[in-house]
Amino acid sequence: MRYDLFMAGFGGQGVLLAGNLLSYGALIEEKNVSFLPAYGVEKRGGAAMCTVVIANGEVGSPVIGRPSFCVYLNQTSFERYGAKVKDGGIAIINSSLVDDSGWQRSDLEVIRIPMNRIAMDLGDARMVNMVAAGAYAARSGAVALESLEQALKSVLPERNHRFIPANMLAIRAGAAAITP
Repeated sequence: MRYDLFMAGFGGQGVLLAGNLLSYGALIEEKNVSFLPAYGVEKRGGAAMCTVVIANGEVGSPVIGRPSFCVYLNQTSFERYGAKVKDGGIAIINSSLVDDSGWQRSDLEVIRIPMNRIAMDLGDARMVNMVAAGAYAARSGAVALESLEQALKSVLPERNHRFIPANMLAIRAGAAAITP
């Protein structure tokens, strides 16, 4: 099996942390992984994106021209990269910040999740990335939620391990938003 993901948002939304988390989760499951982060010159507020490739076999390149999954966390990323997801692919959209009403793509599955609202309901808007990671993991099956919980110990500094239970609540909320 091979899973590829392109995730985009703005700096401060935790796009790179979410990609790193998914990568470590896959490594825990002994899968092959490629993670390619990218961000604009300015960190907070600038563009942030990453690609993650998870596979049972070899991963040839971290570059994905037309990914199977795209996650868009803000309007600018959606407008800039909306056409990137391949035909028959899946787009997960943060409907709290993205208006896709004028989008003309009928060749893919679109999942709208109010990620910011879910994060705020959990008490911390910064958890939008964990909501996104949980939604992606649940819909794709690329990595188990239990593996993400273990991976949080690797991707978060030890001083922030006290936030692992809150992050898991956000991951589970994102996963729950996928299942009807």
